[in-house]
Order: sequence, then C-alpha cells, then structure tokens
Amino acid sequence: MHGPGSSGWLLVALCAATGAYCLLRMRSGVEEQRRAAGGEALMGFGMAAMAVPAVVFTPPPWVWPLWAVVFGAAGLHALWAARASARHLHHAVGAGAMVYMAVVMAAAPQGAHHGTAGIPALTAALLLYFTAYVLVTGARLVPVAAMAGGPGTGPGTGPGTGPGAGSGGGWGDRPELAHACRLSMGIAMVAMLLMM
Repeated sequence: MHGPGSSGWLLVALCAATGAYCLLRMRSGVEEQRRAAGGEALMGFGMAAMAVPAVVFTPPPWVWPLWAVVFGAAGLHALWAARASARHLHHAVGAGAMVYMAVVMAAAPQGAHHGTAGIPALTAALLLYFTAYVLVTGARLVPVAAMAGGPGTGPGTGPGTGPGAGSGGGWGDRPELAHACRLSMGIAMVAMLLMM
C-alpha cells in the first residue's frame, strides 16, 4: 500500500474525503444508513492511513497487527449484520481485504512497503471482486434516461436534481452520494491491491 509519491497522496485524499462524507452520513435519520456509514467511515480513514507514502511516515511494526485486529473485528461485525441485510457482506469483504493488506505489511521487511506480493491468488481474487464491484456500482450511478439516450439527459436532470430533490433528508440521506462514496472506496481498494 504506501504508494509512491503523488499516487499515494491522491489515494490519501480520496479515502479521507470519503471517510469524512461517511461521517456526515452517520447523521441520517435511518438507523441502517447510520450503521453502514460508520463502517464505511472506518474503512475510508483506514485506507487513507494505509496509503500515506512511506517516505513521509513509516508506522512502527506493532501498528499492522493492531490494524488486523481492528478490521478483523469490523469484518465480524459486518458478518453479524449481514443476517439482516446482505449488503453488509460487501463490508465484510472490504474488512477482510484490509486485514489481508495489514498482514502482508506486517510480514514485509522493515521499509519494504511497496511491491510486496502477498498471496497472488488471494490478491487476484480480491482484485476481481473489487473491479466487478466498481463496474456495477458505477453503472448504478448512470441515470436510466441517459443510458437509453432518451429525454431528460440534459443538465439538471440527473438523480437528486428534480423539484423537491433531497427534501426527504440532508446530505446523509442522498442515495446517489452514498453510491459515489462506495464507488470511490472500491476504486481506492483496487489501486491499493495493485500496489501490493
């Protein structure tokens, strides 16, 4: 993870901004959205910290096992929550990917935080999953009228732009922003796995 220079900082910015928005989503009036947003905020800030370039900060060796424990607990919580909603299975996979990356970082020699291979088959499986997730989530953000080429594809006609858009809640209750948040984290996860 600890990407090289500018790409590492771009990942830090993307993940930190996503985590901050997820904190805003935790103010939602819907309990399920608050719970999901909390896990996504943890994931966003965790990914931001993991992406900080190694030339700026190399964490002490005890950080990676702690990271694995924190995201292992988050993964178990997501599995427990998946009994009520299958959407939490994605959170469990994301937490598992974070545990995997933390274990790889802990096993790497001190200072060798870029280019460590991990387990190639597991890395490939996670890359395949998150690439598919990014494609599906990105497709959900495309308005149906724009995909069909029909009327209503002009400016100001996308989701959340019509009369009364967003009147049911604040920024934390806008589904298209939640999808964009998840899409950003999926893209960041693909980038981090590619750097392993």
